[in-house]
Amino acid sequence: MNIKHHLDEATLVSYAAGSMSQAMALVVACHISICPSCRERVSQSEAIGGILLDSLDEASISDDALDQVLACLDQEPEIDIEMIRTSKQHQPSSDLIPRPLQDCIGNSFEDIEWKRIVPGIYYYDLPFKTEKGGASRLMRIAPGKAMLPHSHDGNELTLILQGSFSDEMGRFTAGDIADLDSEIEHQPLVDSDEDCICLIATDAPLKFSTLLGKLVQPMTGF
Repeated sequence: MNIKHHLDEATLVSYAAGSMSQAMALVVACHISICPSCRERVSQSEAIGGILLDSLDEASISDDALDQVLACLDQEPEIDIEMIRTSKQHQPSSDLIPRPLQDCIGNSFEDIEWKRIVPGIYYYDLPFKTEKGGASRLMRIAPGKAMLPHSHDGNELTLILQGSFSDEMGRFTAGDIADLDSEIEHQPLVDSDEDCICLIATDAPLKFSTLLGKLVQPMTGF
């Protein structure tokens, strides 16, 4: 697997610090499970974070701090986030589905109940928490099909699991990850001979620039 597009440094630091949403953490965990370079960079960020924590002075806490933490945990959905954080094993290049995602959907894309947006473009929502109306989902797009042009109100992570697409940022193949912010506008076009399947997480709704996109958005949750 020849991975050319990697995670931004800020994304890696946020992941190592445990400060990103479950949806974003899943995409990062899947990428680093197949990308030795990003996996090593995460380890370095974790080591630096540990050193910084050791250098901090101890702070006093209130008597009810434990009760507050337990109350917050009770409000979270029952999703095994530890599985996401710790699944960093190297995946053989023949595996289309990284291990963190296998625990969510199984070992086959064919068993997924895909929902059609338009002919050739399908999606499947994942049960992970997102922020400010974002999304956590798989996308399946047929050869020659393109997503509608859009920008972002927040961040978007897209990990290519099968096939490839090209957009204003370049060409992305299996294993590559697009780490985009609100300054990027693009229109991914599938240029492979097979369906392009991607794992996507956003922390805010997309901003479509066409009328069709704006009409479809309320129905699909994009």
